[in-house]
Amino acid sequence: MSFCKECITISTHEGTPEGKLETIGGIECYVATPTVDYPKDKVVLYLSDVFGLSSVNTKLLADDFARNGFKTIAPDLVANDPVPLDALATGFDIHAWLNNGHSQAEIRPVIDKVIAALKASGVTTFAATGYCLGGRYVFDLGIDNVIKVGATSHPSSISSPVDFETYVAKSTVPLLINSCTFDELFPLEAQAKADEVLRVSSPDTSASISRGVPMGLLFVGI
Repeated sequence: MSFCKECITISTHEGTPEGKLETIGGIECYVATPTVDYPKDKVVLYLSDVFGLSSVNTKLLADDFARNGFKTIAPDLVANDPVPLDALATGFDIHAWLNNGHSQAEIRPVIDKVIAALKASGVTTFAATGYCLGGRYVFDLGIDNVIKVGATSHPSSISSPVDFETYVAKSTVPLLINSCTFDELFPLEAQAKADEVLRVSSPDTSASISRGVPMGLLFVGI
């Protein structure tokens, strides 16, 4: 997987998390539950960046989704071994970290265990929102048609246009990619190729690349 310095840079949000930690399918998860009536058969999977559950940002953003009426679950993708919050200042070796228990072969089963346990408890419909490290798995869950809708911001290790061609060929899942003008891992040239694949290969696709669209809007219809 590929990462840039922004992937290990964090600006901490202010606030007090309102959810709680629970073990689901043997995996520690942060669970944010709406305070109003909500669809019990639907869950938003929050797939975090490399800081995992150690970052208050993950918990506060999951809480925001819950406030909008969806139970939101953030699995501990990094097995209680997050990248330190001061990683950029200390010269942390992100690639050594990835090769020590944080590859796709090790992280995807974590997500699958949580999904299986939630299905067993009665959940039938999943959406996913992913950030950097977690963004890749939104893409993979969409290709496998495990989720009903997905959104990702600054997804790591996306190859354009190959991954988008695969997505169009295999997936029926609406996908929102929140990108930006300056992104070392997904530059404008790659975004343009992805847009072309999504537009030309499947004119009716609901997949899109956007800048500044609130991801919560994508989940309303699930």
